[in-house]
Amino acid sequence: MNAICLVVDRLHASHLGAYGNAWIETPCLDRLAAQSLVFDRALIDSPRLDRLYRSYWHGLHAMCPAPADDRPSLASLLRTADVHTALLTDDVDVARHPLAADFDELVEIDPPWTSQTAEQMDQTQLARCCVEIIRWLESAREPFLLWCHLGSLGTTWDAPLTYRRAYVEPGDPTPPDVADVPDRRLPPDHDPDERLGLAQAYAGQVTLLDTCLGALLECLDGLPSAGQTLLSLSSARGFPLGEHLRVGPCDDALYGELVQVPWLLRLPDQRGRLTRSASLVEPTDLWATLLDYWSVEPPPSPTAISVLPQVDGRPSADRDRLCMINGAGRRAIRTPAWHLRLADPPELFVKPDDRWEVNDVASRCREVAECLEDALEQFEWTVQTGTVADLPPLDEVLRNGFE
Repeated sequence: MNAICLVVDRLHASHLGAYGNAWIETPCLDRLAAQSLVFDRALIDSPRLDRLYRSYWHGLHAMCPAPADDRPSLASLLRTADVHTALLTDDVDVARHPLAADFDELVEIDPPWTSQTAEQMDQTQLARCCVEIIRWLESAREPFLLWCHLGSLGTTWDAPLTYRRAYVEPGDPTPPDVADVPDRRLPPDHDPDERLGLAQAYAGQVTLLDTCLGALLECLDGLPSAGQTLLSLSSARGFPLGEHLRVGPCDDALYGELVQVPWLLRLPDQRGRLTRSASLVEPTDLWATLLDYWSVEPPPSPTAISVLPQVDGRPSADRDRLCMINGAGRRAIRTPAWHLRLADPPELFVKPDDRWEVNDVASRCREVAECLEDALEQFEWTVQTGTVADLPPLDEVLRNGFE
């Protein structure tokens, strides 16, 4: 059995057809979604890559204290099951993560070397990464875990200009023609044409990603091991496109466009295909799922839950909250019914109705906001001392909202 974990950093979930987008053409991503278990409520626990990858590779939530030195990483645990592990990335921060050294093999791809858009698709950073993935797969030693972190959606928008211009309607202004990735706050009176151009440029990058993914899937599906290979596609962080006057990483405000990410899980023999899950899932769950997939006993984790029972007919644990923290120490909590962002003042949004988090109802639902803040503090204390399975369940209003 093999596994490929494809982590596309800065992939905005709402720009995929599987998550409701109808204006960007992503046929390959749509086809993969149709073959996969699709998670509608996947959120990261931190936009900091060092903390996020500790969640992925140690199974420890971003709010957990530093682990003991002898806690094994995902790669070292899989080595005990004779699984060959490889990390492929164009992101220096991921390649230099302390836990990256535990992989049997590290394939570093040079980061983008130009801030110019490409003339041809095969000159782009995403295409270069895809070629390296295909090259690795063609000579892979089984069983294997190939972990690919692709960072170019957050570092260069180098797709040929024809990709972004395909989304220009008659009367639209010309979109920007540079590859530089924006990172700034927009003024309240910003020009809406500017935001439209940024959205079109980003859409071009998503189309490029879809094309590259199509080539990768064609290669993978043609390999003898295709029927024995799990494929996970997710994102490390979303990419704000002006939803809350932020474009790019900016201040890492914990709104949905940053913290809610896609997760498509294609299992061998396509078990679970055409299935959507409303479970709240987080990065530590991928760690638990991979260990479950190879029947490796995991070390204790305060939060991690394998998602394989959802398709295998086994009893499946569920959670009623997800909590997150950014590099500045700002925190947020998400339940099936609410998203509370602790700021000055706190902001509260109704889920899933307020998909874009436009209507702050904190002033009208003060008791809900206060109870959610208490639940977040209780969660943070618990992950530092025990396991969230010991937390009392949230009450009906906090979990499911008002009737």
